[in-house]
Amino acid sequence: MANPQIIEKIYELISPLNKKGIELAPDVTFASDLELDSLTVMDLVADIEDEFDIVLPLNLLPDLETIQQVADAVEKIMNEG
Repeated sequence: MANPQIIEKIYELISPLNKKGIELAPDVTFASDLELDSLTVMDLVADIEDEFDIVLPLNLLPDLETIQQVADAVEKIMNEG
């Protein structure tokens, strides 16, 4: 499980996009729960990449459906770099 600070930072980045006021949790999904469209998700990905100074590979993105999955991917990429 990803570092809690990574998840907290991702919550902060998602917060302005959370139009429905969903309570953020590791298992919250971007498409179903938050109802983010693909353009908004790409903006969020760019914000995450900037925040953590990483690049999320495009082939990985379809597998990242929940906040936890994104946090785990961020931590994995940070540890490899």
